[in-house]
Order: sequence, then structure tokens, then C-alpha cells
Amino acid sequence: MMTAEFLHYLQTLQSTVQHLDPMSPLQSSLDSLLAMTAEAMKYKRMALAILDPKANTIRFDLTYGHKGPVKATYLPGQGVTGQVLDSGKSIIIEAMGNDERFLNKAMGRTQKELAELSFICVPVTRINSEGIQEALGVLSADIPCQSPEVLQVHCAFLEVLAAVIARQTAYLQENMAQKELWASMGFLGESLDRDTAMVQAKIVATSKAMAFVMGQIMQVASSKASVLLRGESGTGKELLAEAIHNASSRRTKPLIRLNCAALPSELLESELFGHERGAFTGAVGSKKGRFELAHSGTLFLDEIGELSPEAQSKLLRALQEGEIQRLGSEKTIKVDVRIICATHQPLENLIKSGEFREDLYYRINVFPIFIPPLRERREDILPLAEYFLEFFAKEYSKNIKRISMPAIDLLTQYQWHGNVRELRNCLERAVLICNEEAIRTYHLPPTLQTAESSATDNQLSFGEAVGKFEQEILVEALQKCGGNMLQVARELRASYRIINYKIKKYNLDPKKYDGRGKTRKP
Repeated sequence: MMTAEFLHYLQTLQSTVQHLDPMSPLQSSLDSLLAMTAEAMKYKRMALAILDPKANTIRFDLTYGHKGPVKATYLPGQGVTGQVLDSGKSIIIEAMGNDERFLNKAMGRTQKELAELSFICVPVTRINSEGIQEALGVLSADIPCQSPEVLQVHCAFLEVLAAVIARQTAYLQENMAQKELWASMGFLGESLDRDTAMVQAKIVATSKAMAFVMGQIMQVASSKASVLLRGESGTGKELLAEAIHNASSRRTKPLIRLNCAALPSELLESELFGHERGAFTGAVGSKKGRFELAHSGTLFLDEIGELSPEAQSKLLRALQEGEIQRLGSEKTIKVDVRIICATHQPLENLIKSGEFREDLYYRINVFPIFIPPLRERREDILPLAEYFLEFFAKEYSKNIKRISMPAIDLLTQYQWHGNVRELRNCLERAVLICNEEAIRTYHLPPTLQTAESSATDNQLSFGEAVGKFEQEILVEALQKCGGNMLQVARELRASYRIINYKIKKYNLDPKKYDGRGKTRKP
């Protein structure tokens, strides 16, 4: 093989590895990867078919070049795809038109294409925790007919590519199984997948930790069981309570919220159970409590650990008996309410100190769900930041399109002790003070730019800070212009000579950004 051809294969593989951004959504990342590879290697079509272990069938989840979605499914051993999966060995077909396996199932290919195209199919496998090779699916490509020697090289290339994307394929396989589980449980409609469910619940997340949380929500939503949401302040417990309510059979009934820490104890009982006229000073009329308002629906009690002992006792009775009494009344009122509680406090410690009733704890802790802090699910930081950027840019009528790479680095390295709430406030501030098309490091709060958050103990001098800013501007322009120096000069309104000097000064390689500006999402 010629050296230039060999380098082309290596460069395509390098671009593929760089393209697998862990911060990007899984399916869209692999979709664009197939498109990028097919265009670079001049493949007519590409497809990634994934094994469904439960049904023991192979179905095409990701395709490029096909007209519409491919609905064909195979059993292991059936067709070329099934044979590759069953044997774990690649298959090369020099001309599809000469192979009987394609005659009855052309999958949208014309007779002319069958005569002019070769087909290569390779297995996608991984080594599981027990050291056994496990089949995940197959990767295939339609290639213009070439010599057997060249097709062998393409086959070797696809085998390496399959190994590179095996981990992502395993995640897709898990997601596929999760979707089918949720659909079988009837979560907001049979065809709803996790991503759609999370959008409807206003939850932005891509991490496996949050996928697990959503799975727990799926399991408990359709029941009447009490749920206890636990996690640090700012992790989104109220949104998850809303997701549980919306996924339940009570979704058409009211969801009533009460923050137990927001009211003094003498008013809290009145808010929970209501009161009659004259029950206490200032009670000029009767009032329904949150329990009555939530009848047939859901009552969300945030910061449940802040309840007074008297309120805890009455809450326990309401949960056990399904009835309440308004303050100043001896009449009991039947209520049908599903309870969701939330707390950031260790209730077990409050029980030991006598501040929280143990019997109430066991009543509300039927189905506990722990929400991990943002620093333990860093994959969610960038999607959340982009969501808040879009929201506040629209809110404040700002034309801000993206977050710069150095700013992304600061966001993903920061510890976020205030969790999603702190990130939201950070992006709102950045949007307010930004007058450019991108959020940059100097738009972020000073707390994000400390030595601890930026992984450096050295204070930059004025000259070094200016140099760092220049590099950031140059890298952003190179990415946007696909490495084209003339376009960079026009973009930055500077001469080609100055841009060339600065790029050499900072040891930047324009070729590294060739084509990335066109494919990278802003």
C-alpha cells in the first residue's frame, strides 16, 4: 500500500478517536462519527447494528447513507449480519449482486448498486468483567468494488474502528434495554425513551448516575409508595419529585409543594392541615391545608427534617389513617394523597438526637432515591451549562451561541458545592455580563478561576494572562474556520502576517483543526 493511503487511514482513525467526546450525547456522537468516517473513506453506506440480549435479535440502530431508518432485524446466524455476530469473524463480499444473501433483502439498494458495491461486516465485541469476549453488535459498510487486497485493508480498518467504539456500543445496548424496561412499565406512553422522558420532566442529564436515578423513578412512579429523595442542596430534588408525579397515574391531579424550612413551626401545621376561623389570632376565615389541596394527587414536602415534633406527630397520623383535622376543628377529613419527601440532612442522625421520629422515618422512607452531587457526575456539567446558556440568552435577549473551550475546562474542573443551583446562577451571571458570541473564562465568577479550580498554583502575570487570552481567541477562530488561516485573519480582523506570527508564537498547528469547525457543535 502507498504511504499516502496508509496515512489517510491513520488520520481517519485519529479523527474518529478525537470525535468520541465523552461530554456529547451518546447517540448523536456516534451518528456524526459514522457520517464523518463514511465521507472520509468514501463509503456509500455505514450501519451499526446492536444485539438485543433479551430478544436475541440484531437491529440497526445507527445508519448513514440509507433512505430512512432501517427496520430490518436478524437472528444470530441469519444473513451476513447474523453470521458475523454468531461467528465473531468479519465477512468480506466483493460484489453484493453475486451473493444470494442480498438478492431478497437489498435494504433499499438498487440493482445497479448491488452490482457496483462491495460489503464488509465486522463484529463489535468487548471483554466483560469475567474476561470473556462478549458480542455487542456489528459494524458494516458499503464500499465501491475494489480489489480483494484493498478490501482486506478496509476490513482491518473497520475492525479497529469497531474496537474503538465498542464501549459506546455497550452503553447504547444498555440504553436500549433500559428503554424497553421503561416502555413496559408505561412511563408517559409506550414509545417514550429516557431522553424524551427527561425532557418532559425538565431534567437535563447524560450521565449513567442520573440514568440510574431515572430508572428508579420509573420503578416507583406507578405505585402509591412514599418516596424519600436524598441528596445535597441544589441537586434538583424538586424536579425529580415533579418527574415522579408526571409519570404516575395521578399526573392529571394536583402536585402541591411545601418547603418545611420556609415557615415557622406555628404556621407550618396550618399550611399542612388547614385551619378554621378563630383557631388562632389572625385566623379570620377557614382555610384548606396542603393535604386537602393535594387530594387525589401528590404532596411534595421539601426539607422534611425541619418539621417540628408536633407536626411530625400529626403528619404520621395523616399518613397512617389517611385523614386529617384542621386546626380548631374536631372534624376529620379523609384525604387520598401520595407523599414525596426530600431532605439534604442525615435523618438517621436526627433520630439518634431525638429531633426526628423513627416511626415517621420508616413511614416516608419506603422507597429512598439518592441524587448524586454534580461533582460526582461531571458528564452532566456541560449539557446543563449549555441548557442554561440557551435559556438565559433567550431570557435576556442576548446573541450568545456557545461556551469557549477554556471556559468549559473551568466549568468541568470546578467542584460545584452548590450543585446545579450554583451552576445555574453562574451561567445567568455570565450571560448578563457577556457582550460577545461566546462565554469566555473572564465572564465566569472569580471563584471558578482560583488555583484550586483551574488546577494550577501559579498566579499568572499580566503578560501571561494576555498571552493565554490570545491563545484562546486563536484556538476558537481556528476551530470555527476549520484551520483556514486566511479565514481566521478575516474573522479576527487582522493581517495574515500577524495571525501567522501569533500561531507560530503559541506553537499552534492549524492542520489540527482542519474540518473540525464545520462539524463541532457550537
